[in-house]
Amino acid sequence: MRMCQPNRLLPPAGQRALCTGTLYTMLLSTIRTALPRLSPAAVAASARFYSTSSHDASHDVSRLSVVGAGQMVPFALSPPHAEPHTDSSPIQGLGIALVAARTAQVPVTLIDNSPASLQKAMTFLLRLLEKEISKARLTDSDADAIHARIATTTDLSAAAEADFIIEAVPEIPALKKDLFSRLAELVGSTATLATNTSSISITSIAAAAHGAEDRVVATHFMNPVPVQKGVEIISGLQTSPETLARAIAFVRAMGKIPAVSKDAPGFIANRILMPYINEAVVCLETGVGERDDIDSIMKNGTNVPMGPLQLADFIGLDTCLAIMKVLYEDTADSKYRPATLLKKYVDAGWLGKKSGKGFYEYK
Repeated sequence: MRMCQPNRLLPPAGQRALCTGTLYTMLLSTIRTALPRLSPAAVAASARFYSTSSHDASHDVSRLSVVGAGQMVPFALSPPHAEPHTDSSPIQGLGIALVAARTAQVPVTLIDNSPASLQKAMTFLLRLLEKEISKARLTDSDADAIHARIATTTDLSAAAEADFIIEAVPEIPALKKDLFSRLAELVGSTATLATNTSSISITSIAAAAHGAEDRVVATHFMNPVPVQKGVEIISGLQTSPETLARAIAFVRAMGKIPAVSKDAPGFIANRILMPYINEAVVCLETGVGERDDIDSIMKNGTNVPMGPLQLADFIGLDTCLAIMKVLYEDTADSKYRPATLLKKYVDAGWLGKKSGKGFYEYK
């Protein structure tokens, strides 16, 4: 097994070209409510690209492996009244690795079977660190230290060196189950196997990890990972209390706020979010409202930073459809039936921002 060495340190500050792309962050409605007299620009300025919780949570993780450099086309939510943008956002696997290296300060091995994905991830990492330096949120030495903590490899066996593994591959049940079956054979007897799934049953994934079923748990990070503080923690039937406690402690050390969900279809976040998006599509499909009116009333009437149709574009319409299918099939409840128009858009290849066209068009 040949694992890449930690990436070379950043070049001297004087040789750096500062990133010119603007990466917007989600402004939670609670912030906007608490600061009603500030202009949108002032509220946006108050946000920070990274979670800023102090590194004070106790954990026993000495090395993290993240499998999957970027399992979904990510999105960054714009400040109020901003137009949809086309800057790329942190790919999810990298986002997890970055927060672990920066906030929990643990060495990380980022594993992907695609060298191109790893190269893209590390190039984006440099951009993120440069931006933090330009905003005086990181010193040169801090950025170098974070960069040095992240190593990359295409060799899955490198996961054996970690005592906490987070899987961030596409939402394909067979793929995840096969991966967990392989990881269970590779890792040590005390290693925690975490999945970043947003909808697939943890119990079914754990069943594939023969001999390690009790050490499987879900850590569902929200996009973009460096910004969003919430992480859903989900136990399968087999998950031990010790595994659950360890996962909670580690995400807290990453500066995140855990919320525990039962292993039910969609968990908490998508059980609430996806039907909301789906109903907005139904409103469009049945003529209750036009696209702009649907998004406008939700933005300006409920104080959310982005309307449901634009949000669906940024998540990916195929991802929304896949989760709605899980909800519908696993509950047999008609209220979760995917909108016909959502299916048609996916069939047409109109997947949202990542394909250039969804409910909106992106150049």
